[in-house]
Amino acid sequence: MTYLFLLLGFVLLIKGADWLVNGATAVASRLGVSDLIIGLTIVSMGTSLPELIISVIASAAGSSGLATGNVLGSNIANILLILGVTAIICDLPVHRNTLLSELPFSLAAALLIGFLANSALAYETGEALSISQGDGLIILFFCSLFMMYILVIAREDQKKNTGLDDQVMHAPLTKNIVLIAAGIASLFLGGKWVVDGAVYIAGWYGMSETFIGLTVVALGTSLPELVTSVMAALKKNTDIAVGNAIGSNIFNLLWILGISAVIRPLPFNVASNTDILVVIASTCLIFLALIIGKRLVIKRVEGIVFILAYAAYLVFVIIRG
Repeated sequence: MTYLFLLLGFVLLIKGADWLVNGATAVASRLGVSDLIIGLTIVSMGTSLPELIISVIASAAGSSGLATGNVLGSNIANILLILGVTAIICDLPVHRNTLLSELPFSLAAALLIGFLANSALAYETGEALSISQGDGLIILFFCSLFMMYILVIAREDQKKNTGLDDQVMHAPLTKNIVLIAAGIASLFLGGKWVVDGAVYIAGWYGMSETFIGLTVVALGTSLPELVTSVMAALKKNTDIAVGNAIGSNIFNLLWILGISAVIRPLPFNVASNTDILVVIASTCLIFLALIIGKRLVIKRVEGIVFILAYAAYLVFVIIRG
């Protein structure tokens, strides 16, 4: 029954994120903002909700390893797996603004988490590493800065877009609200089943919660991002695909870890520093791909490199246990 509920939990997470994204995107489109902004906000926040639900429930239950492992594992999958698979489907153009603003912000968010998690080392008090409730408030402050930045560029988009599609303007609002409500309910129930199942399996097989969070749960909660980005790429909406992956990474680190830490301090395993370094290196890999290509495009070759790097990381995590 545990495995059955775990599987059903993942199904609810994926369908819930799908319903939420579809409903929220339809509503957001009425505001006249670009695909990139929708990808960075509505879509990325919607597809990040599985990670939010799981991390918050895990944090409240005292399973900090699952909470942090889920976020870090999902971020690594967002870049190496999701952007890799999407780039193989079609070339991914990256806006100059993304290169100069969103990507550096994502990198800074990873560095901030690494610094706060290891801040106890600077005082040599012998205290265990953790992300405290005060750290959580600092993280949420930086999340609010990012939201303010998004609000500014969204307003600029609205000024550029003078007309909206009539079909979008007259789409039934009630249907979209129902989709959003159903999505949130499915995410909550699915997240609870996944957390309960993952914690049980980790204890049964003697595996750490961090390991389960970095692998099974991270891959499961990254499925909404993967499906959304792949569908966007197939429809040639590459801005949504890129914005979804980068936006999800920022929200995972600043929104999800911030809320989780405020609920309860998150003890931090020293071994997780390696995972933070992989998040940082993965983000730098995007910069490298764009610099080597001499164009703001992630091509199929870079996508293959990303996937191979993700496979190597999974092998490392399995060996590390």
